Amino acid sequence: MAVSQKTLRICNKGHKYYKSTDCPTCPTCEQELKPESGFLSTLSAPARRALENNGITTLLELSNYSEAEILKYHGMGPGSLPKLRAALQTNGLSFRS
Repeated sequence: MAVSQKTLRICNKGHKYYKSTDCPTCPTCEQELKPESGFLSTLSAPARRALENNGITTLLELSNYSEAEILKYHGMGPGSLPKLRAALQTNGLSFRS
C-alpha cells in the first residue's frame, strides 16, 4: 500500500501544517473558526463551511431549506442531517417540505 506524502505548508497567519492533498484549509485556522456553541459547533468543518458559505448561520435560515437542498452543498453529507434535524426540532423548527 502506498503512503501519501505530506508537504509542509504555511497559511496566511503563519501556522505550519502538513497536508497530503491540495486542500488549502489550515487545521489551526479552522479550529479557531469553530463556534463554541450553537448548532454549527456540532458539525464537521466541511459541513459547517458548506452552510456558512451559503449564508446559513442560524436555525431560522436553515429551516427555509429542504434536506435535499442542503445535501447538494459541497461538504455536506448525510451524517450531518440527524444533527441538523435535532437542532431544528429542539427549537420548534423543521426543514422545509
